Amino acid sequence: SAFALLQGVETLPQRLDEHLKNALAVAQWLEADERVSWVSYAGLPSHPHYDRAKKYLPKGPGSVFSFGVRGGREAGKTFIEALQLASHLANVGDSRTLVIHPGSTTHGQLSPEQLAAAGVAEDLVRISVGLEDLEDILWDLDQALDAAAAPVPTVAAATPVVPVLEESVHVR
Repeated sequence: SAFALLQGVETLPQRLDEHLKNALAVAQWLEADERVSWVSYAGLPSHPHYDRAKKYLPKGPGSVFSFGVRGGREAGKTFIEALQLASHLANVGDSRTLVIHPGSTTHGQLSPEQLAAAGVAEDLVRISVGLEDLEDILWDLDQALDAAAAPVPTVAAATPVVPVLEESVHVR
C-alpha cells in the first residue's frame, strides 16, 4: 500500500496539471454547446467566483464541476446512459472521467419540487474530468449530448393488425 501511495504522490503534479487542462477545455466546450443549458466551473469567466478562483487557485479550480443538459431530467438520464467512455460513478478525482446525474440516481426519488429545494437542478450532471485524451472525452460527451437531444419517438395510434393467411397455408 505504501509503495502504491508513494507512486501516486510522485506523479500527482503531472496528473493534476493534465486534469486541470482537460477540465478547462471540457468546460469551455460545454459552455459553447447549445445542447447544454448552463455550466458551473469557476475556471470560466462566466462564473461568479472566477476572479477569486484565479487569485487563490492560479493553476485552476479543479477538475470537478457541473453542467445542465438541455431537456431536464429525462435528457440528463439519456445523456448518462449514452456515454461510452466516461464511467457513471459518484466518485471524484479518479484518473478516468466520471459522471453522475443526481436527478435520476442519488436524488431520483425526489419530486421536482424537492430537487429544487435541495438545490439540485433536474438537468444537473456532475463531471469529474479524467486523464483520457481530450478528443476522446469530447467525442463521448458530444455523442451523448446528441442522444439526449434526439426527439423521443412518438407512437401513433395504431390500427389493430389482423393477420392474413395466404390461401396456400392450411391450418390443421
